[in-house]
Amino acid sequence: MTSVSSAPPAQRRATLGITLVLLAQLMLVLDATVVNVALPRIQADLDFSPASLSWVLNGYTLAFGGLLLLGGRLGDVFGRRRVFEIGLALFTVASLAGGLAPNADLLVVARVAQGVGAAIAAPSVLALLMTATTDEGSRNRALALFTAVSSAGGSIGLILGGALTDVGSWRWTLVINVPIGIVVLALVRRFVAETDRRPGRFDVVGAASATLGSVALVYAFINAPDHGWGSVGTIGGFALAAALLALFVRTERVAPHPLLRLGLLRDRQRAGALVVMSLLVGSQFPMFYLLVQYDQRVLGFGPLASGFAFLPLTLAIFAVSRISARLVTRYGTARLIAIGTLGMAVSFAWLSQISTSSDYATSILGPMLLSGASAGLTFMPTTVAILAGVEPEHAGAASGLLQTMQQLGGAIGLAVIVSVYASGAVPGEVVPGAEAAFLTSMVFALVGFAMATVVMRTPRKAAVPVSLAA
Repeated sequence: MTSVSSAPPAQRRATLGITLVLLAQLMLVLDATVVNVALPRIQADLDFSPASLSWVLNGYTLAFGGLLLLGGRLGDVFGRRRVFEIGLALFTVASLAGGLAPNADLLVVARVAQGVGAAIAAPSVLALLMTATTDEGSRNRALALFTAVSSAGGSIGLILGGALTDVGSWRWTLVINVPIGIVVLALVRRFVAETDRRPGRFDVVGAASATLGSVALVYAFINAPDHGWGSVGTIGGFALAAALLALFVRTERVAPHPLLRLGLLRDRQRAGALVVMSLLVGSQFPMFYLLVQYDQRVLGFGPLASGFAFLPLTLAIFAVSRISARLVTRYGTARLIAIGTLGMAVSFAWLSQISTSSDYATSILGPMLLSGASAGLTFMPTTVAILAGVEPEHAGAASGLLQTMQQLGGAIGLAVIVSVYASGAVPGEVVPGAEAAFLTSMVFALVGFAMATVVMRTPRKAAVPVSLAA
């Protein structure tokens, strides 16, 4: 393999550009989990109530998931590198504000601002990677690295958060973003080319209805564990989400410059892959929450040790993601997705057997390795299936849709599975409710398996140009 230093100047420039963009992507992804292991210290420092503490996570997730489609559209209209820079700058400033926050309210505001910045920058990450590659092989390798970074970011966030909290303060879990953001912003214009702009007006009604509908949907699921599935807030949230998302679909059908080309959803394999992506993230994201609680409260791990406990998962994801590009070329996307989702289902069934007498080596390590390898096998081909056949001018919208499904899938999956967990929980104990929670994750993965084997198994037909299919 040619080293970066001996590669031709154009290839070296492209490699460094991809590295910078992936570094930013890692920072955006890991920020969803980097504060997890620090939550007890944040609560003690800033006097959060138990209920309000969840907004340290949910504020970021809601803003990130709800605004991703708008972020994709901004990149299409103004140029993806420019929008990437704006979003990353906001994210970096918000990280500093969060690290310096003197009270709970300002920390939540900073986390929301981080989510807004991430939503603006993230769709352009994938689009910039696509435009930086020149052939299918290099594109698949870049996508493999992207999925490895995106999939492993949660585990890396737990390790980094544990280390920073143990040796310093929870505030460093946010401030660490500042030097990284400054470096990327200082170098990105030198190594990453701007993309062509696609002039057009903004779909204001579509942006508002998509964003508020997504927020209402996630809020309804988050509200349910504390207030009940039949509460006014939960039912009202679902009703509002349904009305807003229906308005969004209607708007996109008639808008001259829609936020989302509905033609992107008319391809059977792409639609199936989007559902699979949301199910995968929705099944695996709650595992972090559940196992962090188990590691610290049952096994007695500290923040750093509980972070390192996820390292096998990270390594398995990264190792398998490195070979998944070659496997896609040989076996196709649907077959790999089916194998990966089935493997994840088995890993969750395995984890459902943990008890107060279990130990890490015999009860956690094995299913964690299986889950990581299965995720590494699945995420890259799912991304390929979503982006295949998309015209270059719609790459930002497609990548925004992909990452919207990831974020909303994670938020909804966490809310649903934690609600199942809470229904069987015993105050002061961790294990009661865990079996039902992990079995719910298993069901999510099995639905993904069904999608891969039934919806995605037919060959993709010649794509209708997206610009004509909306």
